[in-house]
Amino acid sequence: MTAEEVVESRRLHGANVLTPPPRESLWKRYFEKLTGPLGHRIQGWHDGDSLVFILELAALLSILISFAEYFGWLGLQQRGATVFFEPLGILIAILLATGISFIFELKADHEFALLGLTADEQPVQVVRDGQTTTVPRRDIVCGDVVLLSTGDEIPADAQLIDATLLSVDESSLTGEPLCHKSVDADAGDHQHTYPANHVMRGTKVMEGHAVCEVFAVGDHTENGRVFRAAQIDDSVRTPLNEQLDGLGRTIALASYIIAAAVVVGRIVSYSLTCDFEVEEFMTYMLQTFMIVVALIAVAVPEGLPMAVTLALAYSMRRMLKTNNLVRRLHACETMGATTVICTDKTGTLTQNQMQVTEMHLFNSPPDTLLAEAISLNSTANLDVTDKAHPVVLGNPTEGALLLWLRQRGVDYRQLRADAIRVNEVPFSTERKYMATTLQRSDSKYVMHVKGAPEIILDLCGKDLDAKANSSIKEELSLWQQRGLRTLALAYAQGDTSPDLHEAHLRLLAVVAISDPVRSDVPAAIEECQRAGIKVKIVTGDTTATAVEIARQIGLLTKSGDEGLSTITGPELEALDDKALQTCVGDICIIARARPMDKKRLVEALQAQGEVVAVTGDGTNDAPALKAAHVGLSMGSGTSVAKEASDITILDNSFASIGRAVMWGRSLYQNVQRFILFQMTVNVCACLIVLAGAFLGPEAPLTVTQMLWVNLIMDTFAAMALAALPPSERVMNDAPRDRRAFIINRAMQKRILGVGLGLFAVLLGLLRLLQECDVTSLTSLFTSFTALHTTPHDGHTPLLTPYEQSLFFTIFVMLQFWNLFNARAFASGGTALNLRGCKGFLFIAAVILVGQILIVNFGGPFMGTVPLSLTDWLLAAALTAPVLLIGEVTRMIRASKAKHRVSDNSNCCRI
Repeated sequence: MTAEEVVESRRLHGANVLTPPPRESLWKRYFEKLTGPLGHRIQGWHDGDSLVFILELAALLSILISFAEYFGWLGLQQRGATVFFEPLGILIAILLATGISFIFELKADHEFALLGLTADEQPVQVVRDGQTTTVPRRDIVCGDVVLLSTGDEIPADAQLIDATLLSVDESSLTGEPLCHKSVDADAGDHQHTYPANHVMRGTKVMEGHAVCEVFAVGDHTENGRVFRAAQIDDSVRTPLNEQLDGLGRTIALASYIIAAAVVVGRIVSYSLTCDFEVEEFMTYMLQTFMIVVALIAVAVPEGLPMAVTLALAYSMRRMLKTNNLVRRLHACETMGATTVICTDKTGTLTQNQMQVTEMHLFNSPPDTLLAEAISLNSTANLDVTDKAHPVVLGNPTEGALLLWLRQRGVDYRQLRADAIRVNEVPFSTERKYMATTLQRSDSKYVMHVKGAPEIILDLCGKDLDAKANSSIKEELSLWQQRGLRTLALAYAQGDTSPDLHEAHLRLLAVVAISDPVRSDVPAAIEECQRAGIKVKIVTGDTTATAVEIARQIGLLTKSGDEGLSTITGPELEALDDKALQTCVGDICIIARARPMDKKRLVEALQAQGEVVAVTGDGTNDAPALKAAHVGLSMGSGTSVAKEASDITILDNSFASIGRAVMWGRSLYQNVQRFILFQMTVNVCACLIVLAGAFLGPEAPLTVTQMLWVNLIMDTFAAMALAALPPSERVMNDAPRDRRAFIINRAMQKRILGVGLGLFAVLLGLLRLLQECDVTSLTSLFTSFTALHTTPHDGHTPLLTPYEQSLFFTIFVMLQFWNLFNARAFASGGTALNLRGCKGFLFIAAVILVGQILIVNFGGPFMGTVPLSLTDWLLAAALTAPVLLIGEVTRMIRASKAKHRVSDNSNCCRI
């Protein structure tokens, strides 16, 4: 097609993209977050979603109480409009909790939509303006001539023009895993759902190759009709999510127990300090219920799912900048637990820029025979749009031969146009060769065979004597030891079409093709080994080639150790499962691997408790990619491999895999930091409310104040800590045990130590405020002295609005400084090193400014009165030791760790 015909076809038939289904309005989706199915609300009482239900119930009761107080119902004392401030505060808290969650869900939807668009950018080989080129799948139009080969995903509905041994997986549409296709519409099984000469969008080429003409694109394809009829849910619950669910249930149960203790404590306190009156006691118990609901709201970790979602979404977006396109969110977290990486060689460890290094010819063939063998017995093409830099389309090894031919002025396209193909045998990993039979103009036939040298030499046994065979194998071995890829070409001629099993094949050439190691791979391998991750190479190349590459990248460092670490595909197949599991940890290289060898290796490693990541770019890698904990496909790989994978490495580089591991480990640490901060606040807040219930009839924090604390602890902390940048320091640690509890021993010590310490400080402050008449923060010192000289009268007075504002502010400021300590957890450095933490600093500023606005302008709505500038500065100064103590503790811990490393080094020298 010409450029003008493409534009006209797109105008008439549309673009090759699927129109997403209409979405519910934003208002309706938000309303569902506020309501939700009633059955889900009742059934999910212990789930995170039940928090909104609890708050809604609390808001309803608070409104009823406020109306009763405003109008003087139920014998309650009539009060002014300020009674509505408390239910209004709860409603605002509900709107904030659901609104922020709703915004991030919309953001996640947008991220997934963007990722979905990447599928439409997959390159497709087409013929335009008489040239073979590639265009994005979205640019395919009706009338395009498309070239298909093994592993390709068919971009649109098309009719076959030419097909060779073509088999298509139509399971995505019909459930048939293998359908044989032909240019003859009536060929094969007449019961097939689609005609034999039609190939459909979204199905996959499993074998053979073809040329087809597109007749339907986008929504008009059969795949488009199915897409409109059903939507697929790609959400995956990670092991981390399940672990956090268990943690959430434990915390919720503990909060219910503390809430019951608060009720008992307040009843006891009322009975000891107040005269019993029905109306007053009813109001008191309703207020108690409000405090209990707010306490549960503070304790229930509804921010945990948000923290995980934020961390995953942030990691997914940022990993894309490091050439890791995450297709399934759970892969972000799982990569951090990886203990073994099974990698292929070509394109991952090497540059996949094949070039012919050496070629030795035999039997003095004419130039036309060699050009014919390279051009016609091949599925590769060259995109010569940029004539100075032609691009290989298809198999890179075959492309190297075409480039070699082009450098000698031979146009392979003309040879293909003039040739008459009689028969083809496509390459497969089982056969390790491909063959094409041609009929010449003189009515004679020639068969060209190309493949692995050891296979071709066996087929040419009658053509080579023992000495020649030995000499060739010796030369091939030398090439392979240099890390070169080797091929052999052979041919047979006759008056009739030769049969491969009966023909007398003659050796035409042996070829050495180089694929240099990527410059960044040795450092990436060293990084993985330093991180405690074992790397294993699985390749179809020879043992000698694989060992040489392993040496070049630093995977094999000891002379002679390859004999203990290397195994071939046939040797692996000969091992039973028990024997394989016994030796699988020592295997470093599998050479001459077949499709199921890689999958079997993965399953054996998993049986040993390893967390396995697998790289692959071919259709034959799909079983192993699916079986692995994380499948990593290459950006240049087949659609089948990409479909089976969890992450696509866009630049095909092993170094990008190391970046994915770093992101996964950092993500896990960020979630731990959030839990550390939240649990510390939980311990402190629950204990101070519980203690307050026994110290007097009035709670130390109002309901709206506790809801603000909850907003800081859950939503803001999740936003601040979940999106911290990754640290390369995590690559110095051993892989974590995936089954280990997320709250480790170090976290337990800090949660209890810091939580109880903050509680002790706040309890002392509460007693001081209850016993003394405090008018400013500076008067605390005078009041403290007076407290020791004035006898206690046994009466526990209520806090004044100023005193409650002061207590509330100091409570929040203690948590504010502790947020910095949580950020520094497991970082090995200071909490004051905030480089790259713009998001964290912004959230910290929001918390500080929000606290100032709430206290100074909240009034009766928040139960506060304004504080002076001196009070604010003193509150910040008096609470800052939380951060200072944390800094000193980190310095001592770092010094001890440094001494331990030094002592170990001295022991090693001794």
